[in-house]
Amino acid sequence: MAVPARALVVIDVQQEYDPGVFPGAGLPITHPPLDVSTANVAKAMDAATAAGVPVVVVQHTDAPDDAVFAEGSDGWKLHPFVEDRPRDHLVRKAYPGSFTGTDLEEWLRANDIATLTIVGYMTQLCVDTTARQAAHLGFGVEVLSDATGTLPLAVGAETVEAHALHAAVLVALGSAFASVATTAEWLAALAAGDGLPAPDLLAAAEQGRALAG
Repeated sequence: MAVPARALVVIDVQQEYDPGVFPGAGLPITHPPLDVSTANVAKAMDAATAAGVPVVVVQHTDAPDDAVFAEGSDGWKLHPFVEDRPRDHLVRKAYPGSFTGTDLEEWLRANDIATLTIVGYMTQLCVDTTARQAAHLGFGVEVLSDATGTLPLAVGAETVEAHALHAAVLVALGSAFASVATTAEWLAALAAGDGLPAPDLLAAAEQGRALAG
């Protein structure tokens, strides 16, 4: 299953998510464990560079006086392992969607990119929004389940644990918008020059019914 030209899109791998490099991190990623997801982002970046797949790094950028991702702050900075690796394009965004108010689509079209492989943070915000935007624009989309991540959230009386939130978003994406795979599965497909299985809503619904008993 040959795949049209890919780009790896590394979304918001910034210090605000990692108290290990920024003790004041306000949004510490907990699932998958941060050391797992960051290691897999690094593997994906290295493999993409070795295979000649362009790497696009996205950096969320808010006003200098904002509570998180304030431009120029320690939390806003790219994680050192991302900053130190080669990239082909840098996108700074102010909204969850990486296409909103940026040159991302223009750059992808100019470089004949047809498939986006998405890694980074957070699953339910910038990963989810960017994946849906890309699908609506006609791009193929791949999301690496263990190279993305999130944290537990509560709004009012409602609470959702990080694993449940991560899983729910990936299931929703994988049923209709994106090919969801592990980093190892993607690395194998990349090495073989293959694509990943396309999303299939009917198959996802049938499997859900079977697992529900």
